Amino acid sequence: MSQDQPAPARRRDSAATRAAILKAARETFTERGYDAAGLREIASAAGADTRLISRYFGSKEGLFAEVVDLAYEKSMMMTPEHNAGAARTLLTGDSGKEADGLLLTLRSVSNPRAAAIMRDSIERNYQRRLADALPGTDATGRSAVLIAICAGVLLNRVLLGHTALNSPDTERLIPYLHAALDAVANAPAEAAEADRPNDDTAVN
Repeated sequence: MSQDQPAPARRRDSAATRAAILKAARETFTERGYDAAGLREIASAAGADTRLISRYFGSKEGLFAEVVDLAYEKSMMMTPEHNAGAARTLLTGDSGKEADGLLLTLRSVSNPRAAAIMRDSIERNYQRRLADALPGTDATGRSAVLIAICAGVLLNRVLLGHTALNSPDTERLIPYLHAALDAVANAPAEAAEADRPNDDTAVN
C-alpha cells in the first residue's frame, strides 16, 4: 500500500459492540449492583462510547433488563419428570453461573425499579414456561413456589456456604429435595381444594 493512500476505514461491527456492552454490563451489575454501576464504567470496560448504550439499549434500565434476561435464562426444571435432575443440579451442580445470577439479584434488589425488572423477567419467562408445563390447578402459584424453593437452596448452598449443603455426602439430600419439588409440581387438584379455606368451617 502506498504511503499516500489512507488506511482503510475500520469496519464497524454493531453486533460485536452490542455483545461487548452486554458482557461488560453483566459483569459490572453483578459486581456492583444496579445503583453503583455506571454507564461510563460499563462503556469503558466494553471499549465503546457511552452513547452507544443509549443507541442499542435505550437507557440504563433497558440495558439492565437485557442483562437480567440473560442471567435468568437457564431453566433447570420445565416439567415434573425433570425434578430429579433439577434436585441433583441444585445440590451438586457447578455453581458459577447460579452464583452470578444470585449476586446480581441481591446487589440490585434494593432499587425498586431494578427489583421490578427482575420480577418481571422471572414471571414473564421462566415462571410462565414452568406454569405451562405443570399439570393441575393453580399452576402459576405452584410455579412461583418451585422457583422460591430453588432460589432458597442456591442461596444457602452457593452464597452462604451452608455446611450440610456443601459436605462430601450432600448427595444423600437429593431424594428429599426431589420429593419436595414433586410435592408441588405434581399436586393433584383434589389436594389443592382440600387445603382451601371453607366458608362453612372458617373461624371468624
